[in-house]
Amino acid sequence: MNLHHRVLAGVCAAVLSLVLVPCLHAQPAAEPLHPELPGSLRGARIARVLPADPAERAKATLTMLTGNLSDEQVAELAVVAPNVRVIRAADRNAAMEHAATADAIDGRFATAEFLAKATKLSWVHSPSAGVDRLLAIPGIGDRKELVITNARGVHGPAIADHAMGMLLSLTRQLPYYSTLQSKGEWSREDPAQRPIALAGKTMLVVGIGGIGTEIARRAHGFGMKVIATRRSDTPAPDFVDRVGKPAELAAMLPEADVIAICVPLTPETEKLFDDIMLRNVKRGAYLINIARGSIVDTDAMIAALKDGRLAGAALDVTDPEPLPKGHALWKVPNILITPHVASAGELTDERRWALYKENIRRFGAGEPLLNCVDVKAGY
Repeated sequence: MNLHHRVLAGVCAAVLSLVLVPCLHAQPAAEPLHPELPGSLRGARIARVLPADPAERAKATLTMLTGNLSDEQVAELAVVAPNVRVIRAADRNAAMEHAATADAIDGRFATAEFLAKATKLSWVHSPSAGVDRLLAIPGIGDRKELVITNARGVHGPAIADHAMGMLLSLTRQLPYYSTLQSKGEWSREDPAQRPIALAGKTMLVVGIGGIGTEIARRAHGFGMKVIATRRSDTPAPDFVDRVGKPAELAAMLPEADVIAICVPLTPETEKLFDDIMLRNVKRGAYLINIARGSIVDTDAMIAALKDGRLAGAALDVTDPEPLPKGHALWKVPNILITPHVASAGELTDERRWALYKENIRRFGAGEPLLNCVDVKAGY
């Protein structure tokens, strides 16, 4: 191994140590994890029990129905999981042709009609962290043999960059200066809302999981105090000052200059930020939503923006979504909207592929899968 490879391996190992969460119930993998892997062993389960005898197991062929993988990616999967037959389907109609033989599928193919025919199915992988669409499919939660995994941890760095970029754009009033630039005007006259600095301000991360942790890390780097909420008793990272339970959210809101919504969409979080909850925010706070649009009551948020309770909002998700032309949200001042693209980036693609390939390797080897979803909890 040359110097370049040793340095790269060291960096990857450091990244791995930040993103992996130990699982007390998981069996160790036969091979080491990919260094860049963002997956978690929390709640790991074996999706299909293969023959115990290694020779028999090697003969067992499993069918994985995937999306538009490249020839190179299919070749990589053939190396790490030689007993997994990969079938690429262009769309849901094409996927239906293979429902009866599929042992595992990309979650984008999952529909009630597909599941009714997929009697062999034991694993569904969601390419996104959110699984609200999957879990809404009738009967999917009742199939005890079905293991659902997601892309938790994959999108964190890119989404956190996007969230902070939108926040900085609002707090530094960059849209105002961008408008002047488009007109070719050099003016140092203050905008209607004066720019502020983030250092010394407090950010509240609502749901400090994989994405929330990355946002908190960046906020801390800007000199902000970070507080957060979390359902579990997992210790807070050292850059987070305090972690409260979801029931403490309303009491914590008055402390926050910035509120970053990172919780998954579940029955408990739908319309979590309604008019009553938004009345608890510090006047002049900023709201960031990179989770799901329906976690926020859109009308209540518009009212809070118009009356100054919220100084601004950064939204990568909306309710409704896509946001239709002519919707009132487009015309609200001091708001930034991007079309659910926060996770886009080369790093996200690399992390998504690393997780996907490792889980297919595990599937073929009969090992516990990464990123298993707790169907009752909804994430």
